[in-house]
Amino acid sequence: MVRGRDIRDNEADVPVGTGPVSRHAHDSALGTARHLGPFRGMPVWLKIVTGVLSLAIIGGLAFAGFWYLRLQNNISKAPLNAGGGNSETVSDATGRMQILILGSDTRDGKNAEYGTADDSKGYGKSDVMMLMDISEDNKRVSVISFPRDLLVDIPRCKDEKTGQEYPARSGIMINEAMAEAGIGCAVDTVNRITGLEVDHFMMADFNAVKELSNAVGGVEVCISDAVYDPDSRLRLPAGTSMVQGEQALAFLRTRHAFADGGDLGRIKAQQGFLSSLTRKIKDDGTLSDPGKMLKIADVVTQNLTVDEGLASVPTLLTIGNRLKDIDISKVAFVAVPTTPADVDPNRLQIAEPAGSQLFAALRQDVDLTDPTAPATPAPGETAPPSAAPAETVPAPPAYDKALQPVTVANGSGVPGRAQEIVQALVSGGFTQAAQFESTAVEQSVIYYGSDFADVAADVAALLGIPAGQLVPAPGVSGVQVYLGADFASGTTYGTGAGAALPEDIVNQTAGDATCQQANPYLIVQE
Repeated sequence: MVRGRDIRDNEADVPVGTGPVSRHAHDSALGTARHLGPFRGMPVWLKIVTGVLSLAIIGGLAFAGFWYLRLQNNISKAPLNAGGGNSETVSDATGRMQILILGSDTRDGKNAEYGTADDSKGYGKSDVMMLMDISEDNKRVSVISFPRDLLVDIPRCKDEKTGQEYPARSGIMINEAMAEAGIGCAVDTVNRITGLEVDHFMMADFNAVKELSNAVGGVEVCISDAVYDPDSRLRLPAGTSMVQGEQALAFLRTRHAFADGGDLGRIKAQQGFLSSLTRKIKDDGTLSDPGKMLKIADVVTQNLTVDEGLASVPTLLTIGNRLKDIDISKVAFVAVPTTPADVDPNRLQIAEPAGSQLFAALRQDVDLTDPTAPATPAPGETAPPSAAPAETVPAPPAYDKALQPVTVANGSGVPGRAQEIVQALVSGGFTQAAQFESTAVEQSVIYYGSDFADVAADVAALLGIPAGQLVPAPGVSGVQVYLGADFASGTTYGTGAGAALPEDIVNQTAGDATCQQANPYLIVQE
């Protein structure tokens, strides 16, 4: 019984009163440690790594939370509209989007040094007004500048803060649109002029320009001769300079230092500044650098007012992300075509037909850097049908064109558009053509009454409208050409609104480095 004796001998070695012993009590690596949690048995290096990662995650979450709250609290907001609201919804990530960018001339708060207390009353005027149009495929951006001296019709607006309503007015400078009823009235005014529905707005003040230019380390600008403008305090040597802070603001504010001292020279200088800023941000990789983006976002949001739809950090970041990969040669800067106003040569009015052609091209999403290229169809849609072949010659009609009742209903959204089509019809032999304004529609259609199918076919061939857009309508007497937004310019359907645009409609792209022409009266000797 050797085995039994060995066992008894072992038991005799156990001290009296110690009770049962764990079967792993003599294993120093295990023992009672299994009751003290998983970390006791973990290698030292793994414990250190786990601790560091835990601290990093907690610190990262705290950092992200701090910046989110800081940026969110920076943002000021105001209503998008001051009349009829925008009924359209757009995807912040992929939908085509228009953002009205405004520079306020208010002298309130940090801007007090640029004027008097009287200048800070109310909402202020729009010192800068630009419409930024981002294409649905995120490949193009058009920036349309509106001169502040432009005379326009301002619609009826309601101040959403006070509830006070202001009547519609005609022949008013566009920079006064937001002075009484707020930013939403400026949005409604641009909607009325362009036929678009602006999705968002961003309004910055003088301080935003200074702080942003400082945040990016200055913006490179160029001028033909040394100038000094005592009104804006701009002083620059000839050639290229790096401006930031007060000088960046002076460069954007001056209306005397460039060209003939008018608003159009000022607009070109602003566009040149923004082009240079765009190139710098792209070259520096700012949009892909979280640290740089946070710095700029902090500066911008402290001096920015946006509509409710933009008043969140994720939305602003989403829109910023859309812009980071756009080819700078597809960022087009355009000024609304203008001419001296009939009522006051010191003011401007929209030049026609160039103005209507520009707005029609915007509504049809034309690439302004290549106006003759077909517009990109929205997802799920096909490109518009092409015009009838030019070599197609219709058979001689079995009727007298001069006796056929043909009317043109203008649903294109372009004032006076029907007259152009009537003239084309008259030139084509349909001398009884008449016109009237009608409800706006997207697609052009030719309606025809009983026994007028052959007349309708010949009218369609004359205007290049596809046969698939001819519709029998017993209630129509004769033939009715119903113009839609897809036929807003030209006299041949399908050629595109861009085909009628002036060749120099684009002042420059963000890829162009331009030098501003100094006003001869402000040139100084260096």
